[in-house]
Amino acid sequence: MAIASEETTRICNHCDRAIPSSNIDLHYAHCSRNLERCKVCGDMIPKKHAEEHFLNTHAPVACSLCSETMEREILAIHKGEICPQRIVTCDFCEFPLPAIDLAEHQEVCGNRTELCHLCNRYVRLRERYNHESRCTGIAENNEGSSRDVRAAEREQAHPRRQASEYSRRRILFTIAITGIAVLLGSLLFQKKTDSSHVH
Repeated sequence: MAIASEETTRICNHCDRAIPSSNIDLHYAHCSRNLERCKVCGDMIPKKHAEEHFLNTHAPVACSLCSETMEREILAIHKGEICPQRIVTCDFCEFPLPAIDLAEHQEVCGNRTELCHLCNRYVRLRERYNHESRCTGIAENNEGSSRDVRAAEREQAHPRRQASEYSRRRILFTIAITGIAVLLGSLLFQKKTDSSHVH
């Protein structure tokens, strides 16, 4: 039986598939008239869909962030790891910004200082992790005005109040701006509807 099944198929010269011998002529006529081999991937594609197949599968695509043209297969890697316009976050303030601007931003942001609560010293953000691992917690004799020390003591005493006061001011400012925008919008809309009723 196995010998009989081997004899009953033939390879189509157009699509290279095994076809029953009794159907090979009919298959070949249909296959060569309607199908073509993709020049890029080698798949057999209906001739009427060949251009669509190329555009959807093989045509170069442009990155939506930087407009650089590339092969479709590497677009995801480009957007996630290479694209200069991909959004990354600053190591110091976690602010999201395009990767092309990160180095310049971190140069400035890393030079900001914060007070170390263990040794009562101001430390650059870029040096903070090394400082925390070496900090002994012994207050050093800082050169600076007594005003700086008093400000640091006040920050230590009321850090939560300052943060909540800042966020409260920010919310009130946002509400005020929104209210003004709504008021102006309603006045402009009212004038527009009044003038349309007159005509």
